[in-house]
Amino acid sequence: MVGMSVRNLSNHSYMNTIWALPISKAVIDRIRSVSDAIIVCGGPAFSIMPSEILELLGADIGLAGDAGETFAALADRIADGEPSYFDLPGLVYKKNGQIMLNEGYCTSEFAKPPRLEDLDMERYNKAGFGIGILTKLGGFYYPANASETQINESGWRVIRPIDEVVAEVKSMKERFGMKKVFFVDNGFNLPLDHAKSLCSQLIESEVNIRWNTCLAPFNCDAELIGLMKDAGCGLVMMVNRSGNPGDMGSMNEENEALAEVCRMCDEGGLHYNIGKQFGEPGETKESVDNKLDFLRSVNPAVASLRVGVSVMPGTEVAAIAKREGLINDESELVKPTFYIADEVKDWIVDYLQEQVSKDPRWNLS
Repeated sequence: MVGMSVRNLSNHSYMNTIWALPISKAVIDRIRSVSDAIIVCGGPAFSIMPSEILELLGADIGLAGDAGETFAALADRIADGEPSYFDLPGLVYKKNGQIMLNEGYCTSEFAKPPRLEDLDMERYNKAGFGIGILTKLGGFYYPANASETQINESGWRVIRPIDEVVAEVKSMKERFGMKKVFFVDNGFNLPLDHAKSLCSQLIESEVNIRWNTCLAPFNCDAELIGLMKDAGCGLVMMVNRSGNPGDMGSMNEENEALAEVCRMCDEGGLHYNIGKQFGEPGETKESVDNKLDFLRSVNPAVASLRVGVSVMPGTEVAAIAKREGLINDESELVKPTFYIADEVKDWIVDYLQEQVSKDPRWNLS
């Protein structure tokens, strides 16, 4: 049996779009040419559109969700011949020429660390960004503003015990000499107390390792920024939705929250990157200039300006794209698809290229 994790549908860049799935299909075709092994696909991107991706890639079986343990159970059942594996949740397979998808998702507590000794860890070390360490995962979404941050631990898909996370960081340094790690967490500061406790334990452990992560642009305070810096954090990445471009009050409110976190980072000596989308539904010349003015008002290490919204199934933007005729069905989103509001579509790329050329810290994608 051969397993393949499909991490991304694409690079989500309008300016230099790379569709990842044909690359995965080429790998599967190559495996088919030399082996009769059962090919199983899973991973974050696969779990977004499991039926469509299994059909496109031509794998034998798919697993949707956090499938580490389920993959092991599948291997055991295939090897033993019993019990049948067709009752596994999140299983995707073909039956009588039709793609079948079992109810539910695979779930995992991520209690067992990956077998990193089987990888070339020296290459990860030299790459400079570090190996990923999971802290927590949301329920396939993260809060988008401060009013949505009150999530208790039962609301998280995975929230690992802090001592486990610290032990894994120590292991990375002791076993592989890792100089840096990346905490896989789209909102490190959510919940705030969890983030502070993790930083405090990293400091107390004296592990002395550098790390980066993603920070939600709200629900933050100066104490956390100081703890992150003292615990070894060198860079945080922040993206905000910019509010509703059609509602300048909403946009300004979310920009003010982001600006406050940027100010805390500046005062605490913590480097940060910022991402902004341009061309989302309701975008106008006024809202574009509002976003640009905001980026000029802060001091990020890098500002990433993204053209358009990379449309994902099940989202509000997907519904708008279908209503406006950009797509006929969400199954088409297996290919890279970008939404750009009609009011800015004809000039937004040239305009942003001109603005980006004025600041070496800005990039356009």
